[in-house]
Amino acid sequence: MTTPAPPDLLYSETEDDLRAAVRSLLTDRGGPTAALAEAETGRPYDPDLWRSLATGMGTAGLLVPERLGGQGATAREAAVVLEELGRSVAAVPYLTSAVLAVRTLLGCDTARPEVAGPLAALADGTRVGALAVPLPTAPGGAPHGTVRGGAGLSGEITSVAGAAGADVLLVPADSGLYAVDATAPGVTVTPVTPLDLTRPLARVTLTGATATLLAEPARARTAVADALLTGAGLLASEQLGLAEWCLAETVRYTGGRHQFGRPVGSFQALKHRLAALWLDIVSARATARNAADALATGSPDTAVAVAVAQAHCGEVAVRAAQECVQLHGGIGMTWEHPAHLYLKRAKSDQIALGTPGRHRETLARLVDLPGPAG
Repeated sequence: MTTPAPPDLLYSETEDDLRAAVRSLLTDRGGPTAALAEAETGRPYDPDLWRSLATGMGTAGLLVPERLGGQGATAREAAVVLEELGRSVAAVPYLTSAVLAVRTLLGCDTARPEVAGPLAALADGTRVGALAVPLPTAPGGAPHGTVRGGAGLSGEITSVAGAAGADVLLVPADSGLYAVDATAPGVTVTPVTPLDLTRPLARVTLTGATATLLAEPARARTAVADALLTGAGLLASEQLGLAEWCLAETVRYTGGRHQFGRPVGSFQALKHRLAALWLDIVSARATARNAADALATGSPDTAVAVAVAQAHCGEVAVRAAQECVQLHGGIGMTWEHPAHLYLKRAKSDQIALGTPGRHRETLARLVDLPGPAG
């Protein structure tokens, strides 16, 4: 029997180059400071930044094969992009369009023009897509049947990330998966107030909306399940990048803030807290990279890797953001400092695509380790 190759947790030279390019772009565009300003505009995302990232750099098509108009890369490269987007809390629909929507379409019959056309448009960044399921939906928990087919699609989906500002909605219904033009008659996208202002949510209401069938029910379920698994696995990389920024910024601040004639970062109690957080982030990096590698290689343990990553990274990101706010003292509690954006993104990510508790339950089932009897 052939022993499977161990996961590769290191970054390749190509991935390091991609990271440098994305970080340079985000830094030039203002980084977290720009995210603060963008959050006040009320726009669903920054169109100029998205155009540069998705079209100019070609990152929107990383997961799409070259024959279908994409870059032919893997989940490892997409994970690097999400790390940097988490590090800057950038307001762009990368997770919702370039990951969730793209992976859903790739699960359909790409030989059909009804699928290939929207996929190519998402891959080159000229259109933005969104998978119309509630953001907290975990892998394996797609809410099929909430939208009904017939003469047109009718139903309502709440808390859809990326729907505001999307051009095409991918809607799971009782009769299959459909593509719906977000501006078509019978389609209403109503923004709701989110916790995370950099990833807006909306309620999608369909009233006899015209739609294009992309996949029959069985294939639709498989396509959506694969997209949610990929999204959850790559979300761990966003959480990793967020946590890394919070730690680095907190170390920088406490090293320059003085009390009693010495930097506050030199106090032993704070050293211990930051050292413990560093250890958590090192573990988070290993689990996030393992999930990305498993997705990229089609590992039979992909579901386990994703569950481990989300069970750990979601909580680490929140803890890092909480420490960042607290150890910044008074300035960390103000709207002028971006720390609150990181805390809100971390809390939002913690429930996105399944909570850590939900993923632990999944992990226990996958490894046949039942919990204690009730």
